[in-house]
Amino acid sequence: MTLIQSSPSQLRSTRGNVRTVGKPFQAVMVMLAVTLFLMGGIGGRLAYLQLIEGQHNRQLADNNRIRLIPRQPERGRILDRKGRTLAGSRLSYAVFLWPIANREQEWQPVLRRLSKILNIPEKTVLDRLNQAGYTSPFLVRIARGLSPAQVTALAEFSQELPGVQVEAEAVRYYPNGDLAAHVLGYTGELSDAQLERKASEGYRLGDVIGQMGVEAAFERQLRGEWGGQQVEVDGMGNVIQVLGEKPARAGRDVQLTLDLDLQRSAEAALGNRKGAVVAIDPRDGSVLAMVSRPTFDPNLFSTRITDAQWKQLQSQDYPFVNRALQGYAPASTFKVVTLTAGLESGRFSPSSYLPTRPYLEFGGIRFAEWNRAGFGTLGFVGAMSLSSNTFFGQVGIRTGDRTLIQWARRYGFGSKTGIELANEEAPGLVPDEKWKLETLNEPWYIGDTINMSIGQGYMQASPLQVAVMFAVAANGGYRVTPHLLNQSNVKRESLNLSASTLETLRAGLRGVITQGTGKALNIPSLPPNAGKTGTAEDPPRKSHAWYGGFAPFDNPEIVVVAFVENSAAGGGGKVAAPIVRQVMDTYFNGTRATGVAGHDAVNSD
Repeated sequence: MTLIQSSPSQLRSTRGNVRTVGKPFQAVMVMLAVTLFLMGGIGGRLAYLQLIEGQHNRQLADNNRIRLIPRQPERGRILDRKGRTLAGSRLSYAVFLWPIANREQEWQPVLRRLSKILNIPEKTVLDRLNQAGYTSPFLVRIARGLSPAQVTALAEFSQELPGVQVEAEAVRYYPNGDLAAHVLGYTGELSDAQLERKASEGYRLGDVIGQMGVEAAFERQLRGEWGGQQVEVDGMGNVIQVLGEKPARAGRDVQLTLDLDLQRSAEAALGNRKGAVVAIDPRDGSVLAMVSRPTFDPNLFSTRITDAQWKQLQSQDYPFVNRALQGYAPASTFKVVTLTAGLESGRFSPSSYLPTRPYLEFGGIRFAEWNRAGFGTLGFVGAMSLSSNTFFGQVGIRTGDRTLIQWARRYGFGSKTGIELANEEAPGLVPDEKWKLETLNEPWYIGDTINMSIGQGYMQASPLQVAVMFAVAANGGYRVTPHLLNQSNVKRESLNLSASTLETLRAGLRGVITQGTGKALNIPSLPPNAGKTGTAEDPPRKSHAWYGGFAPFDNPEIVVVAFVENSAAGGGGKVAAPIVRQVMDTYFNGTRATGVAGHDAVNSD
């Protein structure tokens, strides 16, 4: 048997072959493990993105291709008592931004171009975009009321304006310009502070809201309900298809008690003089006309008011203040209250007579008669007809300040009337001893009572409050709540005046027309009427002129009060009474006023 032995070299070769056996298999296993690990990671990530973050990512994807286009509702109309439009809507063009369409840095050249076209500071647009947020899918309005040239320019530069959209929308329109501006008010976009307060009510950035007057008071009825479209767009922002639509619901119309013709007449009668005119129905408190001067055109606020327009408005004397609702010394019109207090106190009777004098003197102060001479001995009817200051000063002293103040408040002075424009109405002031001590650190003097008796001193009343006072004499003793909404609900409260007080009061107011300071209304074209003049001192400025009256005397249908602030032409009989005459002429004869009433009264009070 032969043994075969291997050489050392052969052994080395054999060992080397043994060591390489299985290496390819190991490499494959390693690669498979790595692949499985990577696939597991990718799969886990996909599972995380789809299962855990799926809803969020789907939302991001949808935001890139789905646009939410809100549709603002058309605001309800405001109508006069005969259904004629006082405020409606018209079509206009507005510019919107779609925040999510561009990255933050990509908006910079867009805003720069947009600023030049719209003549709006770039920062203004940027602030609005930042406020909305760059991931918002909602369109954000940045400009309203575009001119045709601006619409054309936006179309020409559309390739440079990704994310910018021009839409037609309904904007507020007042067909009569500044007519009844203080009653109607105006609309405008929400301020930041308003948005913060109103967000819980469904308001959003860029919403339009009533800012004053009826527009604000009846915002809920007029507003309507937003609608909108959900559309799919391509990379260029073009609409591929409409995915869903909710129609906007228009706001409800609001019908007022105002009469357009009477409002126009009252505004023409007052002209450009500072002041107010109020006409109400004494039977139910319906406001037939309400004028305040100076005024403004509410159409200016329906789009974007320019700096020049705003400066022009600001140069006027408080054009947004409704003077029909602000307090002034009521002067001799207040003698209605003094007569009532004197007779109802029991200290006087309708047959009482008092001597009148050139002045009353108390504490070294003289309270003059307006004619500086006196009228001899007068009763209540004669004293009201001639508007004697010394007569009613004596009535006030003997009646007492507490009784006088009580009746002033029963007539409605010192508190708001209840009209729907409560946010813009001043309560006026009926001063008393407590008020004077707290405000001026002074006691109440007899002179304060005399001043109040003739509607001077610290006493403050609005033209609307004075109209409510005259309605008491007109309707048989009821204080009515004035209102603008055309409704059947009448609110009135009896003052429980005695028949003799009411008869004396009415006879005195009638005497003002037939033989006293209101002869401007004693004309054949008007039915028999009654009223009272007033001239309120306002040192160092010129005096205010007042007149309030009602007609027909036997069955009153209308009360009209005119107030001219710091009148340069004279007192109540000369300035304010002809204004009321013109308004009454329109009411009873259908004439249309075209200018300021003439000045032909005989007395200044």
